[in-house]
Parts: sequence; C-alpha cells; structure tokens
Amino acid sequence: MTDSDLTALVLVGTLTPSPERSSSQLLGEQVLAELGKHGVSGTVVRLVDHDVKPGVQVDMGPGDAWPAIRQQMLDADILVLSTPIWMGQPSSVIKRALERLDGELSEKDDEGGLLTYGKVAAVAVVGNEDGAHHVSAELFQALNDVGFSLAAGAVTYWVGEAMSGVDYQDLDETPEMVASTTATLAANTVHLARRLKAAPYPPSDG
Repeated sequence: MTDSDLTALVLVGTLTPSPERSSSQLLGEQVLAELGKHGVSGTVVRLVDHDVKPGVQVDMGPGDAWPAIRQQMLDADILVLSTPIWMGQPSSVIKRALERLDGELSEKDDEGGLLTYGKVAAVAVVGNEDGAHHVSAELFQALNDVGFSLAAGAVTYWVGEAMSGVDYQDLDETPEMVASTTATLAANTVHLARRLKAAPYPPSDG
C-alpha cells in the first residue's frame, strides 16, 4: 500500500461565501497541501456555498446539498474540518455539518460498524480571540462520537491578538509554529489513516 491510496475531504466552515477570501479556507488548503506531500489527494468544500439543510438525517429531502457532500466524505479516508472562531465557538456552518454527521449513527455496514469507522479526522481553527483549544475539543468529541479516529496532534490553529483586526489571511507569511503544527498534523493523520486502512477495526458486537 502506498500513500497515494488515500484521499481527503476538507470542509470549510467560513460564514463568507465564495469568491471572497477566507482565513479558514486558507488554513484548510494549507492542511490539504501538507497532506499532499504524503501523496494524499483531496478536495476543499466551502460549506456556505451549498444548501446544507438543517437536520440529523443523512438526507433531508429535495434541495439538500448534504447527500452529495456526504458521499465525498464516505469516499475519502481523511476528513478535515476547518472553522473560524465566533464568540468562542465553532462556526454555525461547522455545527450544522456536525449535526448532519449525527445521521451516521444510524448507518451501519454488514458487520454492524459505522461507515465512518476507519476514517481519520483532523481540525483546523482560526480566530482573533482565545478559544482554539475549546473549539478543537468540541470538534474532537463530536467527530469521535460519530466514528472518526483522531491522530496525535490532530489540530492546527492560529489565534490572533485579542481585539485585533488582523486576520490569518492578511499575514505576510505563515508563522513558523503554525506551519510546523500543520506539518505534524498531516504526517500523523496520514500515518493513522494508512494503518487503519491496512488493519480495520474489528466487527462491532452491538
């Protein structure tokens, strides 16, 4: 098995529609670029550009964009959630994605396991206030609840000075520590994804 067996989907939770610039889109793209250094191919989806209906089912009916996004998730080995911090919380867009992922708890394979078992998740967070650890903790718990595994160091983040107007996308260059953390996230996430693909979890007894 080679690294090129792996694919990734990055879901960006910016509140800003395309084609406007987005700091969380930038960091998500940087994560995908680092994954690409390990031979992983992937796609970035800005969720706000799609009509993802509210709900906790895998398909909420006519006009719902989630089923197509979900299929991309099921086809990928790695899922990355990239979110801004708003009022100390993940964005409402990312929270809606988590609510839709709750639908996976009702979807099982022939051995009784969730369809997300064996898939690896990671998180990217940007904001101009403290809260990256809180946001990543919320996302880690939710992702693990719906079947994803997380590697060591599965988050990269940038938090600007409190009450500052500087965005991540406005920096002249990526801070060294952010770049280093993103590289570690990618290496560890690919390592775990490759291990799980080679040796899947055992069948569920439930």
